[in-house]
Amino acid sequence: MKKKKTYCKDCGGSQVNHKFTYLSILMGALIEPWTNFMSRLIPEEQFEWVGPGLIKTLKFLHLGKITIEPKDDDSNRTRVLWDEATKRGIGMYEFHLFNIGHDIFISNYKGQKRFFDVLPRPKDYNPNGLEWMDNKNEMKKHFRKVGIPVAKGDVTYSQSRALEIFHSLDKPVITKPNIGSRSRHTTTHIETDEEFLIAFKKAKQLSPWVMIEEELSGFVFRGTLIGKKLIAVLRREPAYVIGDGVHKVSELVEIANKNPLRSGPIFHKLSIDEEAIKELKHFNRTENTIPEKDEVVTLGQKTSRAVGGGITDVTDAVHPDNKEMLEKVAETLDDPLIGVDFIMNDVSISWKDQPKSGVIECNSAPFIDLHHFPLVGQAHNVAGALWDIIYPESKIHQL
Repeated sequence: MKKKKTYCKDCGGSQVNHKFTYLSILMGALIEPWTNFMSRLIPEEQFEWVGPGLIKTLKFLHLGKITIEPKDDDSNRTRVLWDEATKRGIGMYEFHLFNIGHDIFISNYKGQKRFFDVLPRPKDYNPNGLEWMDNKNEMKKHFRKVGIPVAKGDVTYSQSRALEIFHSLDKPVITKPNIGSRSRHTTTHIETDEEFLIAFKKAKQLSPWVMIEEELSGFVFRGTLIGKKLIAVLRREPAYVIGDGVHKVSELVEIANKNPLRSGPIFHKLSIDEEAIKELKHFNRTENTIPEKDEVVTLGQKTSRAVGGGITDVTDAVHPDNKEMLEKVAETLDDPLIGVDFIMNDVSISWKDQPKSGVIECNSAPFIDLHHFPLVGQAHNVAGALWDIIYPESKIHQL
């Protein structure tokens, strides 16, 4: 009888193998000095001709296969990139190592080939920012130096040091793996030593090092920058309902679930689960509370669409100071493709007037499809903006 996989509520809608993830982060830290040295010794452009040849060799040896169109198990990120490539006459194919691997691609436009992992970058770019972009602690060090707002806190592997950091910060506090994504094993609203130690151990399941920081106030926003220019911004909402002064929280959940977009495959239904009950309790609510009209009631902190999270496009509402701040992130990283997650209450108000706002992480391979399929608001063709800087001439082939 096939053993059923154990569901981890701390991973939420994006399940990962804990031991494998932990070891990957540990090994990555150990070999990082070597890979950084090699990346300087061997310029990335040399891989442009090595990559395709290596793929052909592996295919010949029956160690992998090539697909020329998206498969059912490809991510929406891959699909929007591939769809836009097809519209522009850009050839694109994917290599599957041992017939299971994903996210290794080759694109070809008028003889110009790009070999890339997950998402393409232009041939001429500075790769140094990639060395620390996904590392939350290193990111904060760099950003503090140039005045980009970040939460107070620090990273450690030691429980005793973790408690010292916790006691030095204003409450509530948040813990999360120092390297990770999709809010896996992230704990919010931590007030007591007991809560903190439980949260610290949860984060340690995925990473040897844990980030401990003051909890910022507001929604999580995602800004995507292409060629160091802000292309689109969305609000990544945890599961929530909006009060009408009449219905209970449980009834508002039933009403929200009638939205046909919440029937999948992108957005999913809300539920009053353990996470929701904890969130309601934090704000002195229950499922029987009747929220006031227009009152926002969150049902958790994870923004994953798989656990009821939503997405609202807010690109046109971004305050000039916030746009400037996000583009300063791109300048500091000196990278042409960045997803920036930041927290604030209102994106139309300057971050300078929102003391508990700041950047929480950056992503070197952002899920650009989020901008293509918002739950509310206007879609933005971020895949098109990316191909614009990879193959500028392809813009004339857009439909």
